[in-house]
Amino acid sequence: MTKWRSNKHEDPSAGPPAGGEQCGDGIVDPKLALERPLFDGALGTELTRRSVLKVGALAAFGGAAALAAKKGWADKKFDPVVRVGYLPITDAAALLIAHEMGFYKKEGLDSVRPTLVRGWSEIVEAFQAHKFNLVHLLNPIPLWMRYNNKFPVKITAWDHTNGSAVVVGGHTGITSFKELGGKQLAVPYWYSNHNIIAQICLRQAGITPVIRPQDAKLAPNECNLLVLAPPDMPPALAARKVDGYFCAEPFNALGELKAGAKMLRFTGDVWKGHPCCVVSMHEADVMDPARAGWAQSIHNAVVEAQLYMAENRKETAHMLSKDGKNYIPFSFEVVDRAMNFYDPAYYKNPQAIKHVDWHQSRINFQAWPYPSATEVVTDQLRKLVVTGDKSFMDKLSTDFVVKDLLNYSYIKKSLENHPKWKNDLSVPQTGDPFVRTEVIEV
Repeated sequence: MTKWRSNKHEDPSAGPPAGGEQCGDGIVDPKLALERPLFDGALGTELTRRSVLKVGALAAFGGAAALAAKKGWADKKFDPVVRVGYLPITDAAALLIAHEMGFYKKEGLDSVRPTLVRGWSEIVEAFQAHKFNLVHLLNPIPLWMRYNNKFPVKITAWDHTNGSAVVVGGHTGITSFKELGGKQLAVPYWYSNHNIIAQICLRQAGITPVIRPQDAKLAPNECNLLVLAPPDMPPALAARKVDGYFCAEPFNALGELKAGAKMLRFTGDVWKGHPCCVVSMHEADVMDPARAGWAQSIHNAVVEAQLYMAENRKETAHMLSKDGKNYIPFSFEVVDRAMNFYDPAYYKNPQAIKHVDWHQSRINFQAWPYPSATEVVTDQLRKLVVTGDKSFMDKLSTDFVVKDLLNYSYIKKSLENHPKWKNDLSVPQTGDPFVRTEVIEV
């Protein structure tokens, strides 16, 4: 974990400063204290970048396809044991609960306890190395992997909808996207819906997203974007190295409760029922007819987990937290807030939820990968400010990406066998539940 340095008044490991016994939203919290595990590196990981390299993955993604071909990974022998890799965010909950509740086992599958990974680069590399055969990835990552790196990955379902937000430091006084001009904003990955939504919101506020060194001079109408792993975001905010961050939960809830963050906007209130992380698998595991039964069983288990979570939100939060089964190494208080606290008034910042009539939750659980959302992601990626070369997007038609990247067959069968999925508020409540119009309103 990056060690953020500051003076003694800003040192996040020292706890809140004198008079700072309030959350970022202004509500007094007598329990407010920075969780040392976050700031002293005890969050840890069971899989580091170094350990990935030891099993043969590539440090730089540019040559991943060539290395995969050289190692024969594309034709790697089928391993029926379900091996899940995940980041410590609520986006991964369905894959984790499917293991913990025995839903994989119920489907006749063998699974090992999911492996916690600290960052997106590490999980991509480990997946490419076939350390995992089932992962959650930020929605645009598989598109980048498949068409830029030529790595055979398929999106087969959604893990969830919503579940992300943008928070700002309570010290900044920021109350709108327009006030992010001249500021530093962190996102978890260039190829992420967080980056997409951030840039949509900034542009509509008249702010230009840029990518520059943090010490570069910014114009009043420019916001500097940088990538940080989710575990690094709250300490960076507490140390005043960034002014805000877009991230998945529970790092927004953690920031509010433990790092003086203030909720600026929930992303599900900008893009109604948006995808964030998607279920991703190797193409061979999805397309080989001999593995179809295995792949179908995985999706059956994931859907059953999603339905369980929707009906048992408090129990799920406890199970995921360090007070339960420790899949997400934060207290129940933090994970519960991340999953279940979505008050329309939202304390003293009603701007956090403008579209109360959308009837969304802080996070929802449904699996159908709406093609319309993939169309939005593909089109927005062409406009996105990122580092590196994204000219590969120029050769892709949106229709082709939708048809080539996604495999709908397994998840649709699972959902048809579990009709309660239609009750989720991310699903249109009238008409064809498998078809929707994307709604984006800043």
